[in-house]
Amino acid sequence: MELIFHGQSCVQLVTEGKSLLIDPFLNGNPLAVTKPEDIRTDAVLLTHAHGDHIADAEQIARSNHAPVIAIVELATYMSWKGIQTVGMNMGGTYDLGFAKAKMIQAFHSSGIVIEEEQRIMYAGMPAGYLIQAEGLTILHAGDTSLFSDMKMIGDRHAIDVAFIPIGGHYTMDPEDAVQAAKWYGAKLTIPIHYDTFPPIRQDAHAFVRALKQEGLTGKVLAPGEHIEVNA
Repeated sequence: MELIFHGQSCVQLVTEGKSLLIDPFLNGNPLAVTKPEDIRTDAVLLTHAHGDHIADAEQIARSNHAPVIAIVELATYMSWKGIQTVGMNMGGTYDLGFAKAKMIQAFHSSGIVIEEEQRIMYAGMPAGYLIQAEGLTILHAGDTSLFSDMKMIGDRHAIDVAFIPIGGHYTMDPEDAVQAAKWYGAKLTIPIHYDTFPPIRQDAHAFVRALKQEGLTGKVLAPGEHIEVNA
């Protein structure tokens, strides 16, 4: 399996000639090196409705004839744009054929800001995903804060790679993220949601060193960088 980090929280999984993309934010991301029109994918997964997670979902889904998979309220909103959607809810699993995506808890806010109306629209609960393919389990934690059920998730699932936020301000900071990594117990932890904007500047390499002190393995990926993982 190939895992590609596109910056902020955007992660792409390529498995057996198929692809799924999580939280596309490329236009407007000063660190992104990939354009939305360059993405080829079979599905788009959204963790929640904030702009730095859904900004390019409509364009990418439409150009790839790919479904958008999200919490039911956000999926309904995306369906009004004339694209195919799959609405699901916490604890549910959707079988893509080439991968299974289970929606898990994340704790933070979620809504769509409609600037011209000075209105915020409710967009359902925020989420993370456990994705299973090729005998591997990949976790994307979303924009979550630290919560104790991360330990239960780690105890119940043998996680191969965990993408977890470290930026602070809007998500966990590195200290909380180290605790989350300990509870998830993944074979490899990759930091996300940092450095894109001034409030979330962090030293990702220091985070990886902190993981090592806890006996855990971490890796920093630059936007556009990829790794291969095998069962």
